[in-house]
Amino acid sequence: MVGVIRVLGLSLMLAGCAPVGLRDAPAPEAVPETGAAAKPEARTPVSRRGLPGTTIASLGDVARPGLWLRTPLVSAPMRGRVRDPQTGRAVVLDLLPLDAAPGAGSRMSLGAYQKLNLPLTALPQLQVSAAQ
Repeated sequence: MVGVIRVLGLSLMLAGCAPVGLRDAPAPEAVPETGAAAKPEARTPVSRRGLPGTTIASLGDVARPGLWLRTPLVSAPMRGRVRDPQTGRAVVLDLLPLDAAPGAGSRMSLGAYQKLNLPLTALPQLQVSAAQ
């Protein structure tokens, strides 16, 4: 009887566990369709709902390469320009939509942080605009 209780107890404890790293992992991002098979709604005009604008940025996913800013200032991917008003440095990058309130801040790539010569722990206020 004691063995059965131990097995049941262990089963209950393990039922609430997830493999390490999977419980808090973000959901995979959808890959947009391209080419002739793309749906008509995938070709809608770019919305610049908050551009030009300002945002506070933090370091985004360091495993994702490239120059990008994930921000609630846009509702569709587009090319943009980010400028640090403190130093005057600027970088052209991909602006990617972030499903959050406009004041929620943005996430910027490691490459963009490096191009702007920002410390990785910095939370810079940046000016964001469409690329010219």
